[in-house]
Amino acid sequence: MIKYIIQLVFLNSLLTFSQSIHSNLEYLYPSEGLEFRYQEDWGRANYNKVIEQFKKKPLEKNDIVFLGNSITAGGNNWSKRLDYPKIKNRGIGGDVTDGVFARLEEIIHYKAKAIFLLIGINDIWNNGSPDIPSPEYIGTNIIKITHYLKMRSPKSRIYVQTVLPTEKEDLIESINTVNEIIKSSENKDFKVIDLHSIFVYEDGLINKEYTTDGVHLNEKGYEKWAEFIKPIVHSIK
Repeated sequence: MIKYIIQLVFLNSLLTFSQSIHSNLEYLYPSEGLEFRYQEDWGRANYNKVIEQFKKKPLEKNDIVFLGNSITAGGNNWSKRLDYPKIKNRGIGGDVTDGVFARLEEIIHYKAKAIFLLIGINDIWNNGSPDIPSPEYIGTNIIKITHYLKMRSPKSRIYVQTVLPTEKEDLIESINTVNEIIKSSENKDFKVIDLHSIFVYEDGLINKEYTTDGVHLNEKGYEKWAEFIKPIVHSIK
């Protein structure tokens, strides 16, 4: 009986310790009231909602992380798509470059084996408004994300995927500018994956064969994306 009580006390202590650890990991995630100047209201609400979901299913050590907005999120189970274990989807619909930067601590804490970043189209979407950042601001933010990740998690491999084309002609120049900043900044800290090149049509717009609405990808688009990056993912040991 005494042995049984000791075991219960021990298990309870472990549970309390585990709950304490979980509680202490709150700092890995952005606080609920955090706002980003260039994020729309619906995107902000969805950001907070999905962050809460991430807290319930945190990363694990040495995961590969797909990081981005709704285009990444829409890929759902990237492990299944790429036939590779321990890939976690960290896409949030409506997210912007500042939003991604604010949620890097979870990735750093769990020492991601590799990060595949695709971000920027939501920053660009309403380009021309006084409340929307310049392509230079967006491109610089993307590079800032890579520098911070490499500084804090130097063993993580970082891949930056170029921003995809859309059906909107007035976004072509901004998308191209952001992508040129990404490509011209490639160095030993991160590799560029030119995802834009496999979805763009000759007129600079997205190939309609791969999109549902001129921005987001259909299943055929995700299959093409997966086929394009699968050799890179499988080269990661």
